[in-house]
Amino acid sequence: MKGTYLGHLSHGDPMYSYIQGHIAPQLGVNSSDAVYRVFKFTYSQSVYLYEEQQCKVRIVAKFHENHHPGLPLLPQKTGEKEYSDLLYVRSLGFTSTPHHVVRPLGYNPGIGNALLMEALEGDRLCSVINNAIFQGNRNRLYRKLAALAHFLAALHNRTAGDWRVNHGETHDYAGKLIHSLVTKWGMGSEDSGELYFLRDKWQTKSCMWEDRAVLVHGDATPSNFLFGRDCHTMAIDFERMKWADRVFDLGRLCGELKHFFFRATGDAHAAESFIGHFLWEYCCHFPDRMRAFKSITRRTPFYMGITLLRIARNIWIDWEYRWRLVREAKAILGGALP
Repeated sequence: MKGTYLGHLSHGDPMYSYIQGHIAPQLGVNSSDAVYRVFKFTYSQSVYLYEEQQCKVRIVAKFHENHHPGLPLLPQKTGEKEYSDLLYVRSLGFTSTPHHVVRPLGYNPGIGNALLMEALEGDRLCSVINNAIFQGNRNRLYRKLAALAHFLAALHNRTAGDWRVNHGETHDYAGKLIHSLVTKWGMGSEDSGELYFLRDKWQTKSCMWEDRAVLVHGDATPSNFLFGRDCHTMAIDFERMKWADRVFDLGRLCGELKHFFFRATGDAHAAESFIGHFLWEYCCHFPDRMRAFKSITRRTPFYMGITLLRIARNIWIDWEYRWRLVREAKAILGGALP
């Protein structure tokens, strides 16, 4: 999907010179008068596609604009960090089938802190999920979830540190989500008080602190993973990559799966077989599969619950469904506590 067509990139635009001088040669485009059509992706306010008109070479540009006036260095640090993080992850072997992380082509702080990358072709996980829900293609979703589990296991296991996770950071993040629902959508003190209580109970569980920290994708949502043929899995948008509990990624994917099926069917448990399959497939990449499964599934409810809260605060969620998500989040967070 190219998005909305905006026109041609002007030869006088600094981006044109940058693409021609630094980016296009990496992709085999050496024409001095190349013409680039510009498209704006519908899923993001800051991501654009540049397509060379003759040879059809495609380049994605992600602009890290300053949305925080008091923090002028934030966009540059974010753009630079994502560029270097992509280079690092690719250096670990994520450059070809079955595991492919998007290739960064350049970073320019002088042009909106733009990160330029290759354009990947594939089916996004969100499309695969919707096909399973609305067209009955459930087997394909099972296969792609197994492939994604393998990708994430490889990412986490190749980057595992020698130190324990710091659950305190995720505890604080959960608090920000609850606060957002209160200030943006008027969640009452009864619901917020219960959520704060459940969050604090999870912090006291030893299992939340027991695993080693790994590099997580940080925004493991269905729009950030694409699939090619067979087990070929591709990942984009590493802006939020960080050291954390591996279940930060797994729980977010599980929460997203629950949300997709819940919203479409009205059944909060409709995604359970896919969630279990995804986690079981992830654990097959450990020496003791059952032990890994028991460890991971002890922590998964916390990350699933806060993922539902994260989704609930979005402006595109309708009012009734927002509070159904909140209720389900409370049920998940409370149901796994002693």
